[in-house]
Amino acid sequence: MSPTMSKEEIFDWMRNVLSEQFEVPAERITSEALLYQDLDIDSIDAVDLLIKLKQLTGKPISPETFKQVRTIGDVVDAVHAHLENG
Repeated sequence: MSPTMSKEEIFDWMRNVLSEQFEVPAERITSEALLYQDLDIDSIDAVDLLIKLKQLTGKPISPETFKQVRTIGDVVDAVHAHLENG
């Protein structure tokens, strides 16, 4: 995907993936939603999400970076920064 993706585009992509592939109800997916507590994303799901994010960005995101995220907004910020930094 383009490195010029906006945070809104990344959020929309996340909402689609989480609702379609992880069966999270779309209304629960907000920027403030906690991945593990609110959305029931477990460690296996987190790995699958990292793979999906690699497909989106065209490059891997380090698991260490992903360990720092707590909310959907954190993921969006991390992906946006990852795209910005090339």
